[in-house]
Amino acid sequence: MAGLNDFPMAGVLRAEDFNRAKKFYTEVLGLVEDRSIGPDSGMFSVADGATVMIYERPGMPAPENTTLAFGIPNDAWDFVVADLLAKGVVFEEYDMPEMGIQTTGGIAEMDVGKAAWFKDTEGNILNITTM
Repeated sequence: MAGLNDFPMAGVLRAEDFNRAKKFYTEVLGLVEDRSIGPDSGMFSVADGATVMIYERPGMPAPENTTLAFGIPNDAWDFVVADLLAKGVVFEEYDMPEMGIQTTGGIAEMDVGKAAWFKDTEGNILNITTM
């Protein structure tokens, strides 16, 4: 009998404006829109077959927690950070001693590696972290 771990999984994000979000995810983050689900939603793919569905839902507030995280190899970290900054991404500043997170210039250096958080055009919090 198959369990859920035998099937694909997708993250789901809400957007105030789907077309604005689509532009951010394709042009800034480089994701590929695999298919449109309608005029106000679509599926976008990343490495290893992972996908994220984005749908328009005006008036719904953005979550206040990290919604997507990208694992970055150590040797690609500087390139990815520079590329995002060049495309206008602004890293968030956090001071959360209870979680061991303190950013400087938007980057947290932790025992497990580096991490940074930023918001998409819809207010969703995204994360990049070394792996």
